[in-house]
Order: sequence, then structure tokens, then C-alpha cells
Amino acid sequence: MNALYQLQAILLPEKWLQVEAMNILLMPYNPAQHNVTNEDPLRDYYLDWSHYEADSREVKRLLEDFWTRYKQHVGVGEVTMSQKQALACFELDESATQKEIRHAWRRLALKWHPDRSGGDTEKFRIYCEAWSLLKE
Repeated sequence: MNALYQLQAILLPEKWLQVEAMNILLMPYNPAQHNVTNEDPLRDYYLDWSHYEADSREVKRLLEDFWTRYKQHVGVGEVTMSQKQALACFELDESATQKEIRHAWRRLALKWHPDRSGGDTEKFRIYCEAWSLLKE
């Protein structure tokens, strides 16, 4: 990640290297759309070499921040479905084991992930909500 953020700075202003969770793209640079900001905690973290000796609390804080931002990105917030609805979403009944739930989640997440060809952000958001309710 450090190298990706360094490369992003090197490529400016001809190209823009978009660095987001599970989404890294080399694109034409558009100043109106792309800007390097000092308010990206992951960018700041990865460009500061002193953080490579981070303690477990700092790593946990960064991971929690990442997942909060990721959930906002894919639109997962408050869970609005019941456990029965979540199981139906995965095409499972109430007797489903955690292994069956995990298998259904992985299959559907791979199929509908927005970064995949044919993915669907809205379907993925619904499956994320179901998974957040059903996971152990």
C-alpha cells in the first residue's frame, strides 16, 4: 500500500491511481474528480514509515475505520431485515448451519461483488446486510 500511494503521487498530474479497498485502477487524471487529500487516514498511515511498527490497538483502530468506510461505500448500515429474511436471502431455511451460511455468503458475495464483471452494488449491499446479521 505504501508503494501504491507513492506511485499515485509520482503519476500526478498525467495519471491518477485510484487506491480504494479492493479497487485499484490506473485512470486518466481529472483534477475536478481526483484530488490528493490529507484527510485519508489509510493514505497517511501507509506513507508514514513510523507506522510499520504499530501496536495492536492502532491496527485495530485502522481496521475498524476501514470497515466503517467500506460499509458506507457499499451502503451497509443499520440492519433492517429479520434473521428469517436474511436466511431466505441466502436461500436457506432456519435449520441452516454456520458452515452452510458461510458457504452461501461466499458464493453470493463472489457473484455480486461490485468489482466483479456482472456485479451489482445493490444486491451485494443486501447480501452484506444479511451476512452481518447471520455471521457468528
